[in-house]
Amino acid sequence: MTRRAALILAGGTARRFQTQNSAWEDKALAILAGKPLLIHAIERVKGLVDEVVVCVNDERRKEKYSQALREQGLLGVCLVVDEKCGISGPTVAIMSGLKAVKTEFCLTLPCDMPFLEPKVAEVMFHEAEEFDVATPMWPNGRLETLLNVLRRDSAIEITQTLCSLNHPRSDDIQRGAGKLLLISPVNHIRTLDPDLKSFININSKQDLKRLQTRRAHGLVTEDRRLSLGDLLVSDLHMLRDGTKMLAEGKFEEAQEAFAMCVCKFGCAGSFFWAGASGEKLGETLLKMSQELGGKVGAELDLEGKEAFVEAANNYRIEAEMYEENSCRLLSERALADKDWCESWAMGKSAHPHRYPSKVGR
Repeated sequence: MTRRAALILAGGTARRFQTQNSAWEDKALAILAGKPLLIHAIERVKGLVDEVVVCVNDERRKEKYSQALREQGLLGVCLVVDEKCGISGPTVAIMSGLKAVKTEFCLTLPCDMPFLEPKVAEVMFHEAEEFDVATPMWPNGRLETLLNVLRRDSAIEITQTLCSLNHPRSDDIQRGAGKLLLISPVNHIRTLDPDLKSFININSKQDLKRLQTRRAHGLVTEDRRLSLGDLLVSDLHMLRDGTKMLAEGKFEEAQEAFAMCVCKFGCAGSFFWAGASGEKLGETLLKMSQELGGKVGAELDLEGKEAFVEAANNYRIEAEMYEENSCRLLSERALADKDWCESWAMGKSAHPHRYPSKVGR
């Protein structure tokens, strides 16, 4: 039987849950129907999986949650503190949780989704067996980016590479997959959960009272199966090696690694990774240009800007793939990356925010 794990994500800052001019409150411990949200999330999945891991961002939280688990009599739950890697956020938490388990597939669930129907999770596990990542997508093309089933071996490689590139956004996990399944909540999932209570998300204190699920309107009512290129572990390793070389000031070695990655990912049809590699190539060449100066520096500056142009083109192709499948969120992310790379290619000294405010869930 396929072994499964659940990763409960409980390390966020919960900004929308806070009361102005008051002490910070831990949303994971907020009480709903007599129990903390964290406990609800764990109890929803504990009977479905072989391992449960709660992912937290510091030791203080680990101790607080351990005490809450003891008080509720929940045994056999592991708590893992996020790995220190220079960035923070759900991608780091997911990477840390993946490393802590030994299963084939992992369900990721934010602690503020307390009503996930076990039958819905079971369907997600079943449907995900031929994919690297399976994520619900609403009719308007928005994703539940933190509710996923991940193939553990490929997801570890994806998240480690994203962290090395300083990519904190969790939706890059979907973009980095080789095979991506977008599951429609309004298709067969609705037969298991007619009111779609599984997708109730507690963002604010008001949400504890109204308990409203997402009401998204749109045309997408069927699952989408996307092939996003061959996901080669050796190429992801090369990309991570390149980032390490760049950080160490080994510019020529980094340049060679990134150029190879651009070529290999592009040939494999993995346009997200080709774009990410092209960005790093452009960054490396611009740093070399600044160091060397003169005629050689000017030539490297031009090459660096050309690398950003190529990266932008890869992101454009990626966006078109999502657009063809009505995946609005990922298309917007890819286009935002395209615009970012084009701003570098034009030599702008003040770059716009990478993800404009209009790009949301």
